[in-house]
Amino acid sequence: MKQLHKSSPTHAPSSAHAPAPKAAKPARPGPRSWIGYVLREQRLLFVLLGALIASTFFLLRPYLSLSPSSHLPDARPLFSFAARSGVPAGFRPPPRRVVVTGGAGFVGSHLVDRLLEQGDSVIVVDNFFTGRKENVAHHLRNPRFELLRHDVVEPILLEVDRIYHLACPASPVHYKYNPIKTIKTNVMGTLNMLGLAKRIGARFLLTSTSEVYGDPLEHPQKESYWGHVNPIGVRSCYDEGKRTAETLTMDYHRGGGVEVRIARIFNTYGPRMCLDDGRVVSNFVAQALRRQPMTVYGDGKQTRSFQYVSDLVAGLMALMESDHIGPFNLGNPGEFTMLELAQVVKETIDPMATIEFKPNTADDPHMRKPDITKAKQLLHWEPKVSLKEGLPLMVNDFRQRISDE
Repeated sequence: MKQLHKSSPTHAPSSAHAPAPKAAKPARPGPRSWIGYVLREQRLLFVLLGALIASTFFLLRPYLSLSPSSHLPDARPLFSFAARSGVPAGFRPPPRRVVVTGGAGFVGSHLVDRLLEQGDSVIVVDNFFTGRKENVAHHLRNPRFELLRHDVVEPILLEVDRIYHLACPASPVHYKYNPIKTIKTNVMGTLNMLGLAKRIGARFLLTSTSEVYGDPLEHPQKESYWGHVNPIGVRSCYDEGKRTAETLTMDYHRGGGVEVRIARIFNTYGPRMCLDDGRVVSNFVAQALRRQPMTVYGDGKQTRSFQYVSDLVAGLMALMESDHIGPFNLGNPGEFTMLELAQVVKETIDPMATIEFKPNTADDPHMRKPDITKAKQLLHWEPKVSLKEGLPLMVNDFRQRISDE
């Protein structure tokens, strides 16, 4: 009976019939294994160090100084950024969004060139009364450049950090053509741009003029001189218009807390000037190139000072980024009579050029020379290009444009 209850002996199955063992799945690396990989051999330190180097490069790239502009007579940078408060030499200010009213004009287009060159984004607002699209056409494919056809007499809403307000015809021929429009541009245009500056918190720079001194009784003219202006003359739309614009600018500063800067610009010349705008340098150059007599009004003994456009642009940019309101005279204190200027033009273009005398125009100043002591001391700015250096550059531009007529 015991044997009946004994279980039969179990036989181990042969290897031929044994089931194949299942292949083990590879274990997925867990969070701990990744952390261990990163921490081993100081890999984390190298990752952080690489991120720091990359971040530093991209943060500092906009500030790095580029090579000086090659189109200047001596290939020197227009101004040293060391003059700006707290900005070391060799570095640029952070890129900003800037609007330039009148930016398609003579001075405005050169200012646009420099602003884009230093990395800013620029919006040009111009009604093309005296400005020309050709002056800024080389920037149309630049993604940081915008061109708006707009008259500043009408309000405009933009989002910018800086406002350079240059919009206004500046030559006697143009501002006398429609004097009511000229004074509206000076008053309503300035009012609209100051209102924009207040609304968006932008810094505002007004380009005023040496004409606020009128026919001066002080020589040379300092910023403290109040002027000697005819308020009802044929030039008053421009002279008194700019004086009113200065008043509005200071009232918005005192009453509205707007950051403002005021520049008083003296006679400026250079490429892109209008060929027939009535200003003495452009008149003489265009007439000499066309083999016409150079027109001298009066006896030719009245004096003017002439600065090259790159010097003016440097002064405007230095003023905008300074901590000083102004007003500041921006001009070249080198003084020439009209006859002396005519002689320089003859030497540059045609020694056989002749002079034609005509009666003087009304309210034409007898003397004009800036005292730039304030700009030298506070802006560390002074003109660098002499008339004999800058005039040939203007002549080359005029010769090309006259030949295309």
